[in-house]
Amino acid sequence: MYAIVEIAGQQFKAEAGKRLYVHRLAAEVGDAVSFDKVLLLDNDGAVTVGAPAISGAKVNVEVLSHPRGEKVIVFHKKRRKGYRKRNGHRQDFTEVLIKEIAA
Repeated sequence: MYAIVEIAGQQFKAEAGKRLYVHRLAAEVGDAVSFDKVLLLDNDGAVTVGAPAISGAKVNVEVLSHPRGEKVIVFHKKRRKGYRKRNGHRQDFTEVLIKEIAA
């Protein structure tokens, strides 16, 4: 059984027991969080598609940690002008463990 769920504006494939890295959530480590915007639900071949979401379906997760992603270098340059600008960015993530998919 798996579900396509929208978390913080992005869509993820959620299966029980899997870990996901999503954008930083406002939850403490160890908290239980549930997401009710389930867009698709597959129960052993029986597919249910929401319009836009399935009512009554939830994905329950547990917050494991709040890591940071790899550093991404943003480099701007204009040729023959002597213009160079270098900037870096590290995205904040939340690691969650999918506990169950309640349909």
